[in-house]
Amino acid sequence: MLTDRQLMILQVIIDDFIESAHPVGSRAISKKDDISFSAATIRNVMADLEEMGFIEKTHSSSGRVPSEKGYRYYVDNVIAPSIDKSNLNIMKDLIRDEFIDFERLVQKSAEVLSDLTNYTSIILGPEIFETKVKQLQIVPLSEHTAVAIMVTDSGHVEHRSFTIPGEISPTDLEKIVNILNERLKGVSLAHLPNVITTEVLSLMKLYVRDFEKSFDYIKSAFFHDQPVKLYIGGKTNLLTQPEFNDINKVRSFYQMMENEDQVVNLLKTAQHGIKVSIGNENKIDEIKDFSLITASYQLGSEQMGTIALIGPTRMEYRKVITLLNALSNEMTEALYLWYKNNV
Repeated sequence: MLTDRQLMILQVIIDDFIESAHPVGSRAISKKDDISFSAATIRNVMADLEEMGFIEKTHSSSGRVPSEKGYRYYVDNVIAPSIDKSNLNIMKDLIRDEFIDFERLVQKSAEVLSDLTNYTSIILGPEIFETKVKQLQIVPLSEHTAVAIMVTDSGHVEHRSFTIPGEISPTDLEKIVNILNERLKGVSLAHLPNVITTEVLSLMKLYVRDFEKSFDYIKSAFFHDQPVKLYIGGKTNLLTQPEFNDINKVRSFYQMMENEDQVVNLLKTAQHGIKVSIGNENKIDEIKDFSLITASYQLGSEQMGTIALIGPTRMEYRKVITLLNALSNEMTEALYLWYKNNV
């Protein structure tokens, strides 16, 4: 644990470096109104913080900059949610104006987030708005295994192998596929849960033996993760950050951003709530010089998408975390209203 004095100096160094992008020296800290320590005392504290790995000395200055360990301690133990009320009002007004068209809301949210932070925003949104089911198939692989295939009108193909339970006969399996195609063809992905639990289940009760177990197996085989879309805002914002004058860093980042599958996989693994990954905590090499902050939004208890901001490790963590938390809550509420009004 850091002492109160060490914590105060660490916070001043990080806050100053976030604002200025310049190394922070003991003389500059001693001139601050809320600091009563002498420059010599501050230098001793800074030496201790450097020895513990919370700050680092740069080659070009006698000042210090935060290390990844320092940022992690700052995020976990120092910052508290704080945001300009005008920014909160922007988020609330955005939701109020756009919630009837949820896809437009997601796109607009990505743009607003990047404008408010000057970082790159990415929102992983469910592709449930216009995509419709085109065809459903079950292809037997052996006596006890099969592949469930769903094709959408956008050309997206989902497939999953599953074990055929002994209670489902080949005749019942054929009936189930016929029912699914009859009732679900042309239905948007947004409406699937409602149609499946009403019309499809009603028909299975009439025509399929042991329909409850059959229904559970078929639902798990076909209807799992939804196709997703990426909405990106401020793709070139990072070019304005002094950390990214290195053309190789920038090139590798933009190459990653062009690989949508890689970005989707990165955000799909995001956990519920707020998650902050700093520098080398990121698993992808292309963003090991960045910080990635993610938040999720839900429909009921199901996670539907991820909101993310990518910026330098010298990120305005307090502002970003509060913005993402607010937007996550607003989008969860907006998605519920959209679903309620459209399904």
